[in-house]
Amino acid sequence: MPTETLWHSLNAEQKMAFYRLQGYGYRLLFIRKMFSGSLAIIAQNQQLATISSDGEVDLQPSITVRPS
Repeated sequence: MPTETLWHSLNAEQKMAFYRLQGYGYRLLFIRKMFSGSLAIIAQNQQLATISSDGEVDLQPSITVRPS
């Protein structure tokens, strides 16, 4: 999915959090739909992080991503 499409799928809180992290080299990988809301998966090099639907950033999430 193109990054622009992913960007438009983020809510305002997630956009603000991601915007701050972009300056550190994070990129938006995908968005996972959860019962609690959407979860944005981002990465800086090989380091994964998440942004919850309320904008909370987790720099050490316990998630596993399948190789593409």
